[in-house]
Amino acid sequence: MSQTTKHPKQLYLLFFTEMWERFSFYGMKALLLAYMVTQLKFDEPKGYAILGAYSALVYTMPMFGGMLADKFLGYRRAIIFGGIMMAIGHIVLAIPQDWSFFYGMAFIICGNGFFKPNVSSLVGTLYDNNDPKKDSAFSLFYMGINIGAALGGLLCGYVGQQINWHYGFGLAGIFMVLGLVVFIIGKSSLKEKGLPLTNDLFKKIGGFITIEYVIYLLTLVTLPLIVTLFNYYEALDSIMLGLAVISVVYILYLSSKLKKEAKFKLLSALTLVVVSTFFWAFYEQNAGSLNLFAMRNVDMHVFGIALPALSVNNFLPPAWVIILSLAFATLWPWLNKRGLEPSTPAKFAMSFIFVAAGFFTFYLACQASLSHGLIPLVAFAGGYFFIICGEMCISPVGLSMITKLSPINIVGLMMGIFFFFTAIGEFLAGKIGALMSIPKDVVEANNPVLSLPYYANVLLQISIYSAGIGVFIFFLVPVLKKWMGNIR
Repeated sequence: MSQTTKHPKQLYLLFFTEMWERFSFYGMKALLLAYMVTQLKFDEPKGYAILGAYSALVYTMPMFGGMLADKFLGYRRAIIFGGIMMAIGHIVLAIPQDWSFFYGMAFIICGNGFFKPNVSSLVGTLYDNNDPKKDSAFSLFYMGINIGAALGGLLCGYVGQQINWHYGFGLAGIFMVLGLVVFIIGKSSLKEKGLPLTNDLFKKIGGFITIEYVIYLLTLVTLPLIVTLFNYYEALDSIMLGLAVISVVYILYLSSKLKKEAKFKLLSALTLVVVSTFFWAFYEQNAGSLNLFAMRNVDMHVFGIALPALSVNNFLPPAWVIILSLAFATLWPWLNKRGLEPSTPAKFAMSFIFVAAGFFTFYLACQASLSHGLIPLVAFAGGYFFIICGEMCISPVGLSMITKLSPINIVGLMMGIFFFFTAIGEFLAGKIGALMSIPKDVVEANNPVLSLPYYANVLLQISIYSAGIGVFIFFLVPVLKKWMGNIR
């Protein structure tokens, strides 16, 4: 590999740190909905609502964690504190007590808020804005995320469903600790990258406690508030809408203080971030409704062997990402050299078209299987192929876009807002999933022929809406490209 195409070694430190953290995160998430429905005996709409609330809060907290890292903590401290909180959360989930379920999720939500945006922002510091390797680096980084997610979904899904649910949660915790250890051992190689930009962090409040420890204590105080939200999850409708309005208004306010070129770059980033909400609302069915769909209506037999549905469903998406990350990490630079690489807005539009194709594949498989109620595993895997092609056009590209279009002093905040609008998508995903809730009498009958039509109808609607949004974004491409200037 020539010097011009070689990535810095620090990328691989962050690659492995994120890989093991995502093992724990997605391994645990693979179990959540099925655990609530089969073990806690929540009805399906309540299970989807709590999953949506959890997912929304998981992706809302990075907005605050990113802002605090920008202003006070720096990326490194935020990552370490977040990793510790997440490890505690997984350990709490492994405790077979009634109180542990919501508190374990609360620790993970707070920890993810500090960890997730800042490890991604730290990757961005390794490259100049117009370095053609930057999108490629984020694709490779994204592959690390999904190696962890694939292994986590496969192993935790198997252990949880086949052996013991709490053992599955505990296994996720072990690998969270491993990711944290990897980062602590290797962080010295980052040199000055990721350190606090100012010394405000060490100022004492009241003469006896630093701002750093105030941040940690306030985070702990947040835990019971999050648990309360789980018990009153209906309130999240108003909270998410309010935070969305506040975050957009705040970024518009910040943009008004920038020079013209920087202002329009930030506005183009904000536009694409808001649009991405709908992508995640469709995509995140894989952690919710498609888990139950796989358990009820996908033929999991291969050569006469019955595969565990949770393992398969939570392995397929990241496994496709691992394969396609290599392809897309090569494709974008190859197209760039020939002047053919799609712009960032065009990639966002393509992501919706691919998702539409994936859900339409599921729908066609349902229509072909109405007589017996079980779609072939190959069709299930094929639908995910298209959906993950869409993911490759929006998620790593979006992470890279934030670091290229945001002013340096608010990169962490904008990364957090990117994840916050992902949170809104996750919240909407719970509501879409609830539309695929199967009536109780059909569930008790355990007859795939009866449940399949309920899924097929919503799968078709998702496909139609996703295609429509993709076409709409294509119409916006010329305007957004103009706003972005010389940034692709």
